[in-house]
Amino acid sequence: MIVNLLIWVVFGALAGWIAGRLMGSSAGFIANVILGIIGSVVGGFAAGLLGIRYNEGFSLASLIVAVAGACIVIFLVRKVRK
Repeated sequence: MIVNLLIWVVFGALAGWIAGRLMGSSAGFIANVILGIIGSVVGGFAAGLLGIRYNEGFSLASLIVAVAGACIVIFLVRKVRK
């Protein structure tokens, strides 16, 4: 259980790093990682609401959902900061 949680945190961190690069985020590596972890949860929730079916294990589809969620979170953080 704890090992799975740690693996998903690493997965979310990777998604945050990718999203930060895609969005041109200047928040810094640690902030992007944290936003990526949060974004992974947001992406999974949003995909579920939209009826998007994806493998919830480690897959390219899961990474895409996590990156999309992280991009959404980064976008929202930018809007709140302004």
